[in-house]
Amino acid sequence: MKKYLAIIPARYASTRFPAKPLAKLGERPIIEHVYRRVSDVVPDTFVATDDERIADAVMQFGGRVIMTSTHHRSGTDRCWEAYTKSGVEADVVINVQGDEPFVHHSQIQAVMACFEHPATDIATLVKPFAKDAGIDALRNPNSPKVVVGNQHQALYFSRSIVPYLRGIDEKDWLATHTFYKHIGLYAYRTEVLRQITQLPAGVLEQAESLEQLRWLEAGYRITVGYTDIETIGIDTPEDLERAEQFLSQKA
Repeated sequence: MKKYLAIIPARYASTRFPAKPLAKLGERPIIEHVYRRVSDVVPDTFVATDDERIADAVMQFGGRVIMTSTHHRSGTDRCWEAYTKSGVEADVVINVQGDEPFVHHSQIQAVMACFEHPATDIATLVKPFAKDAGIDALRNPNSPKVVVGNQHQALYFSRSIVPYLRGIDEKDWLATHTFYKHIGLYAYRTEVLRQITQLPAGVLEQAESLEQLRWLEAGYRITVGYTDIETIGIDTPEDLERAEQFLSQKA
């Protein structure tokens, strides 16, 4: 039986939405929504933050929090520091973004299930683009695409449309091929997490500004889990308004 630990990195400083983890969604701060959903699946769940205001908010709702450095380059680095301070011995560390208040139990479980494959170093989540999404949704560089192999391994991540369907009109691409959108939920074997925090940025990562390309370029196997559930990540105040509407519809 594998031991899982979940880390939710949460920063106060954000260019597009300062203090985002503490913004209210309904009656609760965003970070509380995320924490409650994740801890329902993974009992050992911690928020990793560099800000006392976030730490105080987490403790107020009864969550567990770990203070981390202000100098981390990424959520992955913050996860590793938090793991080393957690006091928990885990086989797999799950990294859930702190701006995903609607992350679904089945999505976390899909990533956990990837570790039934012994070759899995890292796991992440993909969602098929809807056939009627339209070519503009596929072109959106803020929605990375994933090419998946026959063994459910990620072959490549790109902000461009991959694969290119030669000889087929673009308007027919979504109807012809299943394109996968990357959902930024990760899990790592603990030793792999330690190793990847030591890697320098790779050529592919620098080209596309996608951290996971560093891991592929270094030879790690990323296995994908699948979901059909649409979630609302909150990057801007406008996203929060959409999330409020989504929450009211579910109520």
